[in-house]
Amino acid sequence: MSTAPFSVCVYGGSRPGRKESYSDAAASLGREIAKRGWRMIYGGGDNGLMGAVSRAARAEGGAVLGVVPESLVGLERSRSATDEVIVVADMHARKAKMAELSDAFVAMPGGFGTLEEVFEMATWQQLGFHRKAVGVLNSEGYYDSILSFISNANAEGFISDKSAGILLSSADPAELLENVGAYAVPEGIAAAHHATKNAGHADPRA
Repeated sequence: MSTAPFSVCVYGGSRPGRKESYSDAAASLGREIAKRGWRMIYGGGDNGLMGAVSRAARAEGGAVLGVVPESLVGLERSRSATDEVIVVADMHARKAKMAELSDAFVAMPGGFGTLEEVFEMATWQQLGFHRKAVGVLNSEGYYDSILSFISNANAEGFISDKSAGILLSSADPAELLENVGAYAVPEGIAAAHHATKNAGHADPRA
């Protein structure tokens, strides 16, 4: 019986950013995913960092799956950067499908959408809805302010010590993927949702 490959969901900007190094890092991430024999799952676009990572993964012989909402098929669907495309009803269905099919989540630099997606996956892990690694590719220190925010939120008592370590980070794509592949959910987080459902009083954010 065949075993499905490890699948990593990649979020990132549909723009390339102002520095060429962002696209270089995205391409490196795509190659590293493919070299590991992992499948890449993403939003299906061919622009910006999303195009750079998907094209590099395919060029390295990797499998790439795009998930595109019906309303954006004409704008985001790429036939050159994907092996397979799944078209879903809307943005909510897109995020749900990507989460369902993926074993881990990595965010490259990006804007509002990228931040919303990676924080949702971090929150879902905090609440015990999944046990999957969540990381950011910190190219050019792009996520330094976000990591500082998390550290401050922990210091101020809004994020627990356990949850403060959910978001993995590295500027090096290979190192980030090594950490993603080796990640284990901190004790207590993965069981939180089950405890909340059954006890009715456990705090999943502990």
